[in-house]
Amino acid sequence: MRTTLRAAASAAAVAALALTLAACGGPNGGADTSGAGPVVSVEGTPKAATVLDTPFEKPDMILTDTHGATYDFVERTKGRPTLLFFGYTHCPDVCPTTMSDIAIAKSKLPAAEQDELLVVFVTTDPERDTPQRLGEWLGAQDKSFVGLTGDFATIQAGARSLGVDVEKPVKEKDGSITVTHGAQVIAYSPKDDKAHALYMSGTTSEEFAADLPKIITGRTP
Repeated sequence: MRTTLRAAASAAAVAALALTLAACGGPNGGADTSGAGPVVSVEGTPKAATVLDTPFEKPDMILTDTHGATYDFVERTKGRPTLLFFGYTHCPDVCPTTMSDIAIAKSKLPAAEQDELLVVFVTTDPERDTPQRLGEWLGAQDKSFVGLTGDFATIQAGARSLGVDVEKPVKEKDGSITVTHGAQVIAYSPKDDKAHALYMSGTTSEEFAADLPKIITGRTP
């Protein structure tokens, strides 16, 4: 299986943000062929969060949750502090690591704050990530995490509206599947339902834990 990362952030919205990406997989089963591994470098921001100059609107996505029910992202997350990530369950590194770090950080919050926070994972590999598969995979991290799958065009349009460029999975000659996904966690405020900050791949659980109370109460991290 090969994974190709394409992290993208709106250049207009994220001033002074410089991203460097390297492929993190190959047909040999996920080994890094670049010799450097996935690299995301961010300049001009000493904090884990990158505060957006222009807040992101929520993407208009109506998908299917892990119970097989329709999930309107805009409506279901309205007025709730929400973390959004685009990834896939067969990812060998970035996706499970990111979700694990968020789960650890969330577990350190008081129960009431844990109940407030929504964490939404949208697959970029919907053919393999069925509702059941998503539910089992996310449940191993945190049973409250919301997993969404569905029509790829809807997922792609939603991701691209946030500057996350994903392409339809491609089956390679050796049988491996190339899947693209985001490298950023997008944080929405409960006050105006807009994203004021994002977190790049490599953000630690401690950094998430420090910022989550601010996100939950609608403050800028």
